Amino acid sequence: MAKIVVDPITRIEGHLRIEAEISNGRIVDAWSGSTMFRGIEKILKGRDPRDAWYYTQRFCGVCTTVHSIASIRAVENALGIKVPPNADIVRNIIMGIQNVQDHVIHFYHLHALDWVDITSALKADPVRTASLAASISDWPLNSPTYFKGIQERLKAFVAKGRLGPFANAYWGHSAMKLPPEANLMATAHYLEALEWQKDVIKIHAYLGSKNPHPQTFLVGGMAIPLDADSQNAINADKLAEIGGLLKKAKEFVEKVYIPDLLAVASFYKDWAAIGGGVGNYLSYGEFPDPVTGKQFFPPGIILNKDLSKVHPVDQKKIAEYVDHSWFEYSGGQGKGAHPWDGETEPKYTGPKPPYQHLDTDRKYSWVKAPRYNELPMEVGPLAKLLVAYASGHKETQAAVGLVLKHLNVGPEALFSTLGRTGARGLDCLITTQQLPVWHGQLVESIARGDLRIHAGEKWDPSTWPKEAAGYGWHEAPRGALGHWIKIKDGQILNYQAVVPSTWNASPRDHKGQRGPYEEALIGTPIADPNRPVEILRTIHSFDPCLACAVHVVDATGNELIRVKVS
Repeated sequence: MAKIVVDPITRIEGHLRIEAEISNGRIVDAWSGSTMFRGIEKILKGRDPRDAWYYTQRFCGVCTTVHSIASIRAVENALGIKVPPNADIVRNIIMGIQNVQDHVIHFYHLHALDWVDITSALKADPVRTASLAASISDWPLNSPTYFKGIQERLKAFVAKGRLGPFANAYWGHSAMKLPPEANLMATAHYLEALEWQKDVIKIHAYLGSKNPHPQTFLVGGMAIPLDADSQNAINADKLAEIGGLLKKAKEFVEKVYIPDLLAVASFYKDWAAIGGGVGNYLSYGEFPDPVTGKQFFPPGIILNKDLSKVHPVDQKKIAEYVDHSWFEYSGGQGKGAHPWDGETEPKYTGPKPPYQHLDTDRKYSWVKAPRYNELPMEVGPLAKLLVAYASGHKETQAAVGLVLKHLNVGPEALFSTLGRTGARGLDCLITTQQLPVWHGQLVESIARGDLRIHAGEKWDPSTWPKEAAGYGWHEAPRGALGHWIKIKDGQILNYQAVVPSTWNASPRDHKGQRGPYEEALIGTPIADPNRPVEILRTIHSFDPCLACAVHVVDATGNELIRVKVS
């Protein structure tokens, strides 16, 4: 059997290696390995728990905000702190726009080139492109002149021999199905999304002081004042600006992102039967109501693709295994560790790079293997949408119903690479429609004179118990993110983060069960082993962020091979 090695997987954050065995044109086995090591948990030991959120942002240069909120919630959970309603509202807006921006970036800049052939756009008729665009949206830039200008810019890239952001893709691949006009439309919107995202994320600058690495999170609430009349607070002018940016975000998602998603999906319906994965889905839910605390997106677990029952999440059933990871546990092989008792003791036993293959029969990744009740779980927008859909969440059911009807497919299509990509778009759509609601809540709260933003009680460590333990969950753009903390004598005794890509990119566990990436690749057709775009499609549908799952490059610093076939 031929073995394909794709290393590194590009258009992601971090270093990911995929090895896959091919037989009769399909993947029959796969291994997901990360070649980086994360050690920030060690840095946190002995520090003040109130400072943890600032350090955990450094898990990643992209997913900074999500680690802030998970860390803050972990400490608040350990110490029994309830934040004021305004703090929840501000946090919802910050996390919501992070979600929206992240999903748009993923679709256009990280995933679209798996489906869109940029070079084909050079052959497109701008008039027909404008007609196509107008048939799916009333976006104001749908004109022949505009698309002709985009095409000329693209030709200039090609003529100079420098494709810039469009380099290193599988142009002309037989698996590409979009007509030239659809490719030109998608290329134009790729460029528009670059400008759009840098504007809407200004909301983080207003509410978080900067992006990335926001500065205003705080155990007990937020460190940003509210006052409609003060120039040194979130005032009426800033609220109006934020409202305008939320409107801009919503318009782009509704009139560009979703129409493009549906247009591309209509040419790739066969991918609704590819990439199903482990069939178990975990979501922590997100966006607490400022009064009731009930989450807008409900938490839950779906087992074996059964949408008739949503199981509650019990954090005590989560454990990480290292039988195929380059770590060692004091309890030995075959033993899982709950995050409160987790260990980060590296022990690399793999070959020295450059190497052709890892020893996949033994240890082959720096990613641990999280399991829920000893089962592998997929996390991410698909899990989030499936749990919400099965829970009767009306906004989700309405959005999913419209998409299934538009594509003329049944709910079973959700369990796939195409379903995973579609779920991310729907998550973005629902969130961008909810953001103005939270904005309105904040405006109303300030108008009636409620300016509370931080709970001062329990800020003093002398009021804390001698020992405490807590966990903080956040449904990040890539899925279920959890931080667990143990506190003793006012300092961090132990800290562990189980991030979305740890769940999804996990290697085999103590039972030999594949992780979600690995399982999702089984059965995938491969048209050209030398250009395995199909592997990229399924792996990118998870939106990997390996920097969150692992952290420091290997000691040798050698560059690894990119794509090999043996």
